[in-house]
Amino acid sequence: MIIRLYPVIIKVPETIKALKGKENVAALSRLARASAWESAVKSKHLIPGFAKNELGVPLPSNGIFWSVSHKPEFVGGIVSTEKIGIDLERLKDVSDALFQKIVDSDEASHFGHQDKSLIFFRAFTAKEAVLKKTTDGIKGLSNAKIKRVVDDRHLVVQYLNKKYWVENFYFDGYLASVTKDHFDLEWTFG
Repeated sequence: MIIRLYPVIIKVPETIKALKGKENVAALSRLARASAWESAVKSKHLIPGFAKNELGVPLPSNGIFWSVSHKPEFVGGIVSTEKIGIDLERLKDVSDALFQKIVDSDEASHFGHQDKSLIFFRAFTAKEAVLKKTTDGIKGLSNAKIKRVVDDRHLVVQYLNKKYWVENFYFDGYLASVTKDHFDLEWTFG
C-alpha cells in the first residue's frame, strides 16, 4: 500500500512581505504552519499544534511529524506519520566557492550536464530536507552527500550511513525538496 503525503507551497501575500524584521519572520512562520495545517487536512493526519523544543526542532504531536520552510516569496509545509523534512530555495547564481563548499566533485558528477545553480540548489535543498528529518540541522551538512541522481526530480542523499530518497519540485523560480522515502507525494501549489 502506497501512502500519499501532501507537501503544500503557499505564495506569501503582499501584506506579509511589507512587514519588517521580527514581525515579518513571525508572519512567515505562521504562514508556513498554515501550509503544514493544509497538508494535515489533505492527508487526514490532523495535528493539534506545531510546537518546537528549546533548540527550535519541531515536536511531533499525537504521532504526527511536521516540517516547514519559509522564504520571502513562498512558504512550504508537510506532515507525516514518520519524521519528515522540507526545504525550499529560490534558484539563483552561486559563486564557485559556495558551490564547492556544498557540492563536491563526486556529487557534481551525478548530475551530468545540468546548470551549476540547479545542481547546487537540488543538492542543498535535498540535504537540508534530510537534516530536518533527522533533526540534526545545518551542523550535519558536511556529512550529507548526494549518492545518486535518479532523474530530474529524484535523488538519494546519504547521511550517517543511511540513504534517503528525496523529491524535488520546481515552481516560479524556486525549488523545494521533501524526504519522500517510501511515500508518494502530491504537491499542492497555491
